[in-house]
Amino acid sequence: MNSAAFLRSHRSHDVPFLLERWKALAKSTGLEIRTAFVSGGLPVVFIHSPQTDAPRLYISAGIHGDEPAGPSGLLAWAEENTALLRRLPVAIFPILNPAGLSLNTRADHRHIDLNRRFHDASHPHIKAWWKCISDMTFTTGICLHEDYDGQGIYCYELYHNPRLCIAETALRACEHIIPRDPRPSIDGRPAKNAVIRRRRIPAMPGLPEAVALFMHNTQNTLTFETPSEFSLADRVNTHKAFLQSVTADL
Repeated sequence: MNSAAFLRSHRSHDVPFLLERWKALAKSTGLEIRTAFVSGGLPVVFIHSPQTDAPRLYISAGIHGDEPAGPSGLLAWAEENTALLRRLPVAIFPILNPAGLSLNTRADHRHIDLNRRFHDASHPHIKAWWKCISDMTFTTGICLHEDYDGQGIYCYELYHNPRLCIAETALRACEHIIPRDPRPSIDGRPAKNAVIRRRRIPAMPGLPEAVALFMHNTQNTLTFETPSEFSLADRVNTHKAFLQSVTADL
């Protein structure tokens, strides 16, 4: 489908519609699905493999509700990789901020940017997130985002072991859809070929999800960004291609 047709027909902010597809996918793959929290009257759904003691892949999307390509790209990838999801231990938050996605706002319905609140375990939304993953460890964590200032795709990579770094390979797999952000500094941080790589936790206001994951003994954490001024169809396909690359050898 071309970009104009996709834009006319997409339902990227239709949370009930998206969640019905996730329910069907969970049923077909044997994944467990439950409501972790209710935000603004909409469920925050957590989907995971029945195995609880295996290293697993963590993926989330939609923590910022005005970044719709991540949730749609994640769903498209999952629906095309059911065989993988039957065997690969995963933990997925497909729409981490359903109220924000429904409203098309960065924050949730209470005007809170959840991606700066992971230090606050007393916040009910964050508390529910921690409860879901507290007994899980992850090899790789992926957080899907978009950036209205972005000039192309880019990726933050936090890593414990440099041999496990995969951001460069993943960007190479999807730059044919949207090119890399050419800036040498992105969001005030040095970037090399659109990769912002850190081994130590960066100083920033509030605690983002990816950093919380990294502190939770995740071997490497990727925050993937597409530029929100580009075509929605291209952004969705780019998120899908990014995930396809990261999971190709798992």
